[in-house]
Amino acid sequence: MTPRNNRYQVSRRRFIQGVSVAAVAAACGQGQDAPSRQTPSGTGPSPVFREPSSQLSGDLRILLWSHFVPQHDVWFDDWATEWGEQVGVNVTVDHIDVTGIPARVSSEISAGEGHDLIQFIATLSQYEPSVHSMNDLMDEANKRFGEQLGLCQKSSFNPTTENYYAYAPAWSPDPGDYRKSLWEKVDLPDGPSTWDELLEGGGRIFSEQNIQMGLGLSQELDSNMYARALLWSYGGYVQDENENVTLMSDDTIAAVQYAQELFDRAMTEEVFAWNPASNNEGLISGQLSYILNSISAWRTAQESLPDIAKDIFFVPALEGPKDQMAAQHVMYNWIAPEFSTNFDAAQEFLLHYTANLARVSYESKMYDFPGYPDQVPQMDGWLDEDPFALEGDDETKLQPLKTALDWSTNLGHPGPASPAIGEINGTFVLPNMLARVARGKQEAEQSVEQAHEECEQIFGKWRSEGLVGGG
Repeated sequence: MTPRNNRYQVSRRRFIQGVSVAAVAAACGQGQDAPSRQTPSGTGPSPVFREPSSQLSGDLRILLWSHFVPQHDVWFDDWATEWGEQVGVNVTVDHIDVTGIPARVSSEISAGEGHDLIQFIATLSQYEPSVHSMNDLMDEANKRFGEQLGLCQKSSFNPTTENYYAYAPAWSPDPGDYRKSLWEKVDLPDGPSTWDELLEGGGRIFSEQNIQMGLGLSQELDSNMYARALLWSYGGYVQDENENVTLMSDDTIAAVQYAQELFDRAMTEEVFAWNPASNNEGLISGQLSYILNSISAWRTAQESLPDIAKDIFFVPALEGPKDQMAAQHVMYNWIAPEFSTNFDAAQEFLLHYTANLARVSYESKMYDFPGYPDQVPQMDGWLDEDPFALEGDDETKLQPLKTALDWSTNLGHPGPASPAIGEINGTFVLPNMLARVARGKQEAEQSVEQAHEECEQIFGKWRSEGLVGGG
């Protein structure tokens, strides 16, 4: 019998070779040079500047991920430096691959030196004891910019300590990205709208067209997002709103059983070893029918593989037996370690960043959404008519993201993204739970029970430190 992982006719190595080096590098957020951008219709928002409330000086060292839309980083670096020149601060910006940020944060905190301001794309709540409180910054931001979105607030605020351990001014939705030409052949030209349709249509595409599904079951960010979206849609939760662990339930078991069936019918063992760029790479190389991700793969394909870009469309979170929900794909959590020598400048920079969220959204080509929506009144218009659309492409394909707030939530839903949730996310408890069953190593109930016990231990540790409620 042919081994299961050989059913995928084009190997991972071959499909990466089939994509241009520039496309793969951009999808990974690791490109050395930004590819040429599309010429948008009209011009971007004008920059906004406000004099700081106090005299600033010294150095401000910023560390952030290499954005999946490289144009953003080209703009950000110059823009941040220009702000520093205006206010008398020497700003330096470093970018590293997204997978390296958590280890870098840990090493700098352990060493007691490093960057004054660090940005990550998921909750950093586990570092609360070692970072500056952002409470004063939040008070000022809410006065200037209006009320912050609930999903951003819950991703940066610990209700147990009444502390904002991070500042979350922006986020990205996590829609389904699908290849229209593949789904048309299984009578779903508008893509799947439910988990049942994903299973049925994705299974047919795999068996009839030999193109697999792109939902990871590995220790990486997108696999975490898949696990949470599936869990919530079936009515399962890691915790309740009072921060008590509730993972062990019939709903969670049903979600894990679904994940096993989806793997059996529509995926290969490749998904057990994926990194955050793998689903992007597979989609733009034509070897995946559907992924759960942001719009970055499509933007990359626009630059390098326009014919494939024109075939990529988006759907909202899939509807399940109990709910229709997805985690935010990216949550821009900014933290300032306690060792930061220029916290005043860090706070003023973040206020400046928030005042320019319209430019942030534009330069990220609508990848970044505002945590303060009033700052980007153009967003709905951009989603209705994409200013970066290719000639001959459907310029309305981003319209499903206009309802993103209706089906997006924070990682700790229905509770906060506490230090316990941060550790569960960082140690990949949920993807591991799904993968054990998909690999045939455990039955669904047994795997859920193990994951529940792991969550209880993590919650217990943080609860003993006074950083998590419940119990």
